[in-house]
Formats: sequence, structure tokens, C-alpha cells
Amino acid sequence: MTAAHWSCIDAGRMRPSRIMTLSRAQTGLLVTGIVAAAALILYLMGHPLICKCGYVKLWHFDVQSAENSQHLIDWYTPSHIIHGFLFYGLLWLVSRFVPLSFGMRLVLAVAVEASWEVVENTDFVINHYREMTISLDYYGDSVINSVSDILFMVLGFFLAARMPVWLTVLIAVALEVFIGAMIRDNLTLNVLMFVWPLDSVLQWQQGR
Repeated sequence: MTAAHWSCIDAGRMRPSRIMTLSRAQTGLLVTGIVAAAALILYLMGHPLICKCGYVKLWHFDVQSAENSQHLIDWYTPSHIIHGFLFYGLLWLVSRFVPLSFGMRLVLAVAVEASWEVVENTDFVINHYREMTISLDYYGDSVINSVSDILFMVLGFFLAARMPVWLTVLIAVALEVFIGAMIRDNLTLNVLMFVWPLDSVLQWQQGR
């Protein structure tokens, strides 16, 4: 597949001449650069490259542990896959009015996700999470965890581009329900408790 064809994935009825395009190489370089920049910023902010325990695990599923959000995969990884679903859908809608190629939309999604990873790991947001949510022992992500989160968002973005809408929605809902049942937290509850904390929800999350 040529770069021109790849840049026009899901371009719909828009004429290629009107689309803001990036080649596959340009997209790859931009995505790599954004992820690397986010990792460097997080490291300069004082976050450890890997878990302070001194090793890297493929997964860690104890949300009450100091190792939560320090390894490659955890209970919050599905939230980042759903981020990819949402970014694909939102940017697809935007591209109906501001023609953007698949590559351009991917770069924008990575930029937003990487920016959130940096903001999420500022002292203000970390302290807010600890005060208003069940994340009492949360002190920020390791750099490798944040990079993994961004890459799982990219996975979600590609999956949404390939799957029918109904299946994307079904998977997102299933992940939210499953994660919510397993740890009493998920993307929806995380956003709710960050923006509009409710004592009733917090008490439920704490198992009261």
C-alpha cells in the first residue's frame, strides 16, 4: 500500500486533494517523537523510568499496591484502549468538517493522550486523585507505564478504525462493566470522581 493510499484510510467521500495528509514515515516519526517527548518530560518531572521496586512486570493487577500504575499492564490499561476508541470517533467527526487523513488524526490522538499523561502526573492532579478518589496510595505513573498507556491508546485507535461501530461500542461497554465489577473503578467512574466527586460513589468504591 502506498503512502498516499495509507494517508487516505477512512477518508470517506472527501477528495484526496483537500485532505491534510501525512505519509506513513511522517506519521511514524511524529508519533515516536511525541511519545519520546512525553517520556522525557515525565522523567524530568521526577517520575521513575520503571517501578521503584527495580524490575518491570508485564502486568500487575493489585490496585491497592504501591506497584499499581508502575508496570506495563494493569487494571487501567483498558481505559486507554477506550481512549483510542473515543479519539477515533471524535476525530472522525471532526474530519467531516476539517478534512484530516488517518495519519493526521492518529498524530492528533497521540498528542492529546501524551499531553494528558503529562498533566495526569503533575502534583495537582495526583493530589486531587488521592483526595477525591480511591487512589489513596497513588503517587503518579512510572515513565514506562505512561508510555505503555499511550501505546494502548494507539491500539484502541487502530481497532476502532478496523471494527464496525457496533462492535467498538460493545467492547467499550463490556470493558467498562467488567473492570467496574472487578475493581469498582473504570474510565467512567474515574472521570466522574475527578470532575464531580460523590461521597456515595466513594463509599461504594471503598466497599462500605
